[in-house]
Amino acid sequence: MNVIEMNRLTKHYGKSRGIADINLTVEEGEIFGFIGPNGAGKSTAIRTLLGLMRPTGGSATIFGQSCLEHPDIRRELGYLPSEVFYYDHMRVRELLNYSAGFYKKDCARRIRELADIMDLDLNKKIDDLSFGNKKKVGIVQGLLHEPKLIILDEPTSGLDPLMQQRFFDLLAEENRKGATVFFSSHILSEVQKMCSRVAFIKEGELIKLEKMSDLQADSYKRFTLEAASAIRAEDLQIEGVSKLENGQGANSVTFMFKGDINDMLRRISGIELRNISIEEPDLEEIFLHYYAKEDRAG
Repeated sequence: MNVIEMNRLTKHYGKSRGIADINLTVEEGEIFGFIGPNGAGKSTAIRTLLGLMRPTGGSATIFGQSCLEHPDIRRELGYLPSEVFYYDHMRVRELLNYSAGFYKKDCARRIRELADIMDLDLNKKIDDLSFGNKKKVGIVQGLLHEPKLIILDEPTSGLDPLMQQRFFDLLAEENRKGATVFFSSHILSEVQKMCSRVAFIKEGELIKLEKMSDLQADSYKRFTLEAASAIRAEDLQIEGVSKLENGQGANSVTFMFKGDINDMLRRISGIELRNISIEEPDLEEIFLHYYAKEDRAG
């Protein structure tokens, strides 16, 4: 069963771009990644899906129903927006108990369990919390009623690495219990940790839909080499190398490589290196590289 369906979903802001003709489905029990650079249209698509904004065209459903026509369907989902705002004078416990009241169930034990996992002080006032701790409040608020569908928009911003890992472990556990997860991010490594499929959005349009296994097999790495002497371009002529540029002088180069990393390591084994770094390029760099290739092919 498809938990989420978007059919040519479109949202314009007057003459400004929003999203255009988004088509995708998310299956029950799936962890689905929705990724793109900041400003690509991820939040617009999510808010339109949730009925928080009326679409300009197309349709979107959750569990087969439109949130605009059947707003009660939102009781079955947990939503964490990219930015969270609360009543500053309330204490965390008061806010979460207030939120739990909308679901007509006793969530006290669940709130304590989630707060322990996320190291959240329930007695603090919202006004006294850092941005990261406010994000923890949003995570607990989104999960306290054990929703069947979890929709997360840039959920890890403000969380330190330890809390990020706890959060990912928590999501994995909720998924094992049957929850479907729709995960929006501009950080490719986050999506790679969690998701089975991923959709790329850029400038309001869906440009690619991939299984994560296929995406990882087709991924790029950024190499930076520093050598004892000048590095010749012909020393790095191997299929999959692109964007070869000098770094700090002729003894340093950077380039993108797509392929078996062992082939590249064998290729550079004859170079007397002083330093080497191999990094996952950020998502925007992958987009730029991908579209440069598409433009040349066109």
